[in-house]
Amino acid sequence: MKIDGMQIGVIGGGIGGMAAALALQQRGARVTVLEQAEALTEVGAGLQISANGMAVLRALGVLDDPGRVAQLSHGTVLRDFRRGRVVSRLPAPAAGPTWYFYRADLLETLQMAAERAGVSIRLNARVTNVRKHPAEAEVALQDGTRLRAEFAVAADGGRSGIRPILNGTEAPAFTHQVAWRATVPWVNHEAEPMASLTMGPGRHVVTYPLRKQSMLNIVAVEERSDWREEGWRLRGDPEDLRARFADFGGPAGAALAQVQDVHLWALFLRPVAQKWQNGRVALLGDAAHPTLPFMAQGACLALEDAWILARSFDEQSGVRRALEAYEITRKTRARKVVAAAGANARNFHLRGPARLAAQAALALIGPRLTRRYDWIYDYDPTA
Repeated sequence: MKIDGMQIGVIGGGIGGMAAALALQQRGARVTVLEQAEALTEVGAGLQISANGMAVLRALGVLDDPGRVAQLSHGTVLRDFRRGRVVSRLPAPAAGPTWYFYRADLLETLQMAAERAGVSIRLNARVTNVRKHPAEAEVALQDGTRLRAEFAVAADGGRSGIRPILNGTEAPAFTHQVAWRATVPWVNHEAEPMASLTMGPGRHVVTYPLRKQSMLNIVAVEERSDWREEGWRLRGDPEDLRARFADFGGPAGAALAQVQDVHLWALFLRPVAQKWQNGRVALLGDAAHPTLPFMAQGACLALEDAWILARSFDEQSGVRRALEAYEITRKTRARKVVAAAGANARNFHLRGPARLAAQAALALIGPRLTRRYDWIYDYDPTA
């Protein structure tokens, strides 16, 4: 189906929304991104893009030289929490290396490419409703204006305001886990930088370098029930963070000692949406399949969605058929990846004899462990 000149609205100016806008604009559509914030900004944090997500960024033409904006990973080292003892080392996936991005850098790269391609970006554009009509979608904004488009893409995050229009009200389940995230200046340059996963009873800490190893990204996750605020930008107390992970030594302890500014959020779990589209409105990214951060696949899944959505219009006739094909293509894979992330949450936090037995097994099979997830990294949505 040719989409030359087709008017398309994308709700949400994050990584998934911007990638979808760019992919559709490159095919000749006239895309408008509606972002409720005053500026396209991200709270300082890192993210990992594995081979499946990198395939999309390359196909979009935004990362011919990823080393310009990202840090190449050489794998992951698994550590015990007390003194940082190395349990095992996991090589980079066979499908290709993972890259570590400062989130704001990747968003800026996509934004600049989208604007060069002709995407219109409207800020302070809070969407209150999307109505399906026989031949269009009508997007209502808080200021009273309305945007009419052949279809709309809702890439408005895990707490999407559009998802309930398609699926009804859903109550998220608290996982009893809380995540802290921070970045700190870093000077320990390594010839082959790796991520570090430090595992303890009921807690773990992930660190990896960003921006040519000038800073370190930190994500610390603990099991608790006394904090239930889900917001992504909620500030935390660095001293409270250190107190809760006081028995973590080695590199993780050294990194936590440097934290001066930290955010935290309670991890809630929503199921993969039962209904992704209605023929004029489609969900994308976390709006369709929010995932826990334990496979580092949230951004990658959104990038996959963006490419498959745009490609569906190459292969199908009519908006309805294209959106149906997009949903069918994406739903099964999203469910599998989300389930894998949920399982890892348990594996990272083992206690007592189970933890010791798991570490002994990791010491033996750790280098082969990444093969278990080849089905994630080998997937190339652009093929």
